[in-house]
Amino acid sequence: MEAVPGSVEDPHREHGYTTDKTAYLKRLKRIEGQVRGIARMVEEDKYCIDILTQVSAVNKALHAVSIGLLEEHIGHCVVGAANESVEAGQEKVKEASDAIARLLR
Repeated sequence: MEAVPGSVEDPHREHGYTTDKTAYLKRLKRIEGQVRGIARMVEEDKYCIDILTQVSAVNKALHAVSIGLLEEHIGHCVVGAANESVEAGQEKVKEASDAIARLLR
């Protein structure tokens, strides 16, 4: 079965974050390093509050990535779908709402 152009399955589809992909990858690699640092702190029996401070920093960094991706999704995918049809727009709004609900859990 062939992917429908513009669909989730379309490997040639451009995503809203595509123009900022390098920046997102750089931020995620930095977060990855922070998480490794937290694991090292646990291995070295560091003080609990110091570890929790680092966990909080990682959570904040991931939150910033999430908000950025959400903004890109709304600005690119939701708006694009709404320009196609009301139904497509409503579907993308529901998708974004569901993503927001997952982030808030």
